Amino acid sequence: MTSTTPRRTILAAAVAAAAAAAGAAAAVPAVAAPAPAPDGPPATAHTPQPTGGGPVTPLVDNSVWASYAAWRSGAADGTTALPGPRSGLVIGAPAGRTDYTDPHTGKTATWEYATWTSPVHPSRVPATEAVASWNAQTPAGTWILVELRGSYSDGTETPWYVMGRWASGDADIRRTSLDGQSDGKSSISTDTFAVDNAASGLRLVSYRLRLTLYRTPGTRLTPTVHRVGAMTSDIPDRFTVPPSVPRISRELKVPRFSQDIHAGQYPQYDNGGEAWCSPTSSSMIIKYWGRGPTPADLAWIDPSYADPEVCQAARYTYDYQYEGCGNWPFNAAYAATYKDMSATVTRLGSLTDLETLVGAGIPVITSQSFLKGELTGAGYGTSGHLMTVIGFTADGDVIANDPASADDDAVRHVYRRAEWENIWLRTKRYDANGKVVSGTGGVCYIYWPADPAPGRQRVLKSFGLL
Repeated sequence: MTSTTPRRTILAAAVAAAAAAAGAAAAVPAVAAPAPAPDGPPATAHTPQPTGGGPVTPLVDNSVWASYAAWRSGAADGTTALPGPRSGLVIGAPAGRTDYTDPHTGKTATWEYATWTSPVHPSRVPATEAVASWNAQTPAGTWILVELRGSYSDGTETPWYVMGRWASGDADIRRTSLDGQSDGKSSISTDTFAVDNAASGLRLVSYRLRLTLYRTPGTRLTPTVHRVGAMTSDIPDRFTVPPSVPRISRELKVPRFSQDIHAGQYPQYDNGGEAWCSPTSSSMIIKYWGRGPTPADLAWIDPSYADPEVCQAARYTYDYQYEGCGNWPFNAAYAATYKDMSATVTRLGSLTDLETLVGAGIPVITSQSFLKGELTGAGYGTSGHLMTVIGFTADGDVIANDPASADDDAVRHVYRRAEWENIWLRTKRYDANGKVVSGTGGVCYIYWPADPAPGRQRVLKSFGLL
């Protein structure tokens, strides 16, 4: 059973053997002791000493602009930063007007716009890949554009790449990625910037992000962007990853949703539930944090359908260019449309990192691909699938809410630690025909309340997410 259709070709890094040896493990973050979830007292964090006797080369760098000071540090043309406990960027006095022809509807409309450009962020990881994330509210009559421009290690710059044209609704524009963008050195594949030839040694060494906020002319409407950032990474080519040592035993009480029960529902959103692993996983975590759509939000859904919030998530994560619900940042952005939620896409370095988050009461959505025989107990193979890690057994095995299950009661699975860790972290694998294809290299979505408890703040900061 394939739980989702292929969504992109990951251009994993091809690095020299010495660099691969130096960078085979991610920096070790703080590890949180178990804490009640979701609203119990904070966990107590401690920092283990790195093993191996030498410095650890980081493989991932996260940047974020989310505070009033951060918004003020950028270059604004018509945008204004709002102070307060949860700052945001809004349209003040528009910088101008422009026409946009929606490629998916053919409709041309005029919009007022204003822009904000971040300061240059020097990545601590000279990178082969980058993924942007954003959290925003876009009332009807508004939308946003997110772009990235980087500098290469050879001193040249990329063009401004479109990382997403996004709205929380689908009445004004159709949210979309933009394929076909390239400068001959790098390309955009759905939501991922990638250096075309990582073996050449070319790397992305710094970047800026640009936000353009749009609204209906003559109104006082405005999007509000609460957070924008990016994850850059340089993951070495690897078919296998050494297993980590188990550290905790804990299981979070995360709601269980099956994608399979939605088979055939709303096929205009990527063939119904067959390919809804990403929005189904997102729905589990959103509900875990006590958020979700209202009855009014769900009024468009057939009342006979179980778990209508999954249908809602599929519709409002759907990428009209990719023709699927698996756009990584679109899922994070959808989660953050709910009250006081934050979300991002990043990479983690090991199951130790996942244990850190689960120990702090934060479940994580992970992306992986595997043959049927590579994950004992799954019963299917997939070229790309999202599931939710909710805990670890006493033996260190992974407890996952796997949406590729017959019904909600069957969603909880226990997977062997070494098998699961390898299929998640590797960047290369063999398909059923023996062909070398890509793996995601530890990609995951992390969602959390915008004002997390102190213990969770420490954990999120240890990964550079706050």
